[in-house]
Amino acid sequence: MSAASGVRRARTALLDIAYEHHGSGAAYPIILVHGFPYDPRAFDAVVPQLTAAGYSVVVPYVRGFGETRFIAADTMRSGQQAAIGHDLLDLLDALDIRDAMVAGFDWGARAACVIAALWPERVRGLVTCGGYQIQDIAGSVQPISPEDERRYWYQYYFHTERGRAGLREKRDAICRYLWQLWSPTCRFDETVFQRTAPSFANPDFVDVSVHSYRHRYGNAPGDPRYDDTEARLARLPSIRVPTIALHGSDDDVITPDKSASHARYFTGRYERRELAGVGHNPPHEASDAFAAAILDVLNATPA
Repeated sequence: MSAASGVRRARTALLDIAYEHHGSGAAYPIILVHGFPYDPRAFDAVVPQLTAAGYSVVVPYVRGFGETRFIAADTMRSGQQAAIGHDLLDLLDALDIRDAMVAGFDWGARAACVIAALWPERVRGLVTCGGYQIQDIAGSVQPISPEDERRYWYQYYFHTERGRAGLREKRDAICRYLWQLWSPTCRFDETVFQRTAPSFANPDFVDVSVHSYRHRYGNAPGDPRYDDTEARLARLPSIRVPTIALHGSDDDVITPDKSASHARYFTGRYERRELAGVGHNPPHEASDAFAAAILDVLNATPA
């Protein structure tokens, strides 16, 4: 394959996963995974650096975003961590990728951490933003500092039916506001936002997003097909694949002190890099540093 044009699709048991492909299909693959509320446009300045280095780059649209669609109407619109982790694993299978370098932020970092922890044979290396992103759902009942509780207002909002209605009716306004709050020193202009906003028109965007935030606090049941995986994740498994964790110093949803304490979860080669003047979306705000972290892991890790 040469440089990609347009969106491709990979069919799995549950989803038609829309994805973008860049570079030669014969080259070693790197998978870049976005989070909420973003889409593959977050990686636009990262991809050319990776293809120039000779790699194949796959950038999927996470369930509930863009043109990714559920195959069956009766499939639960789950946003739980096991679901997005399995989606990434299923994408590797659908594309016949034996192993890959994986990198992501927000939900994408969580998906990457899940497969790195549970299926390390499929992951050559990991770049995660915000550190160890596997959720401690059992521990979520414990109160945190008032300042941190304030940062998670949107999650509590989505626990209510008012919040579901708000996300459905004002999705662009809410998502734009979250971008501004989470990356307070980055000035996203309207053109940048409008390149991503169409991804929020996905018919499952609201249901998947709301379920993600309710499930992580134990306020919504999960999809039973993922019960075994959630049980494994509840043990907070360590990640032994080579990892670089990136954290923006100005991230106003996951503050840098959180990942500073995560080294205990990484039992392989591990490095944490704090990015000055960067918020919650490092691939957009610090594309050179994000690409460099990926290449550094690959260069230090034998194929």
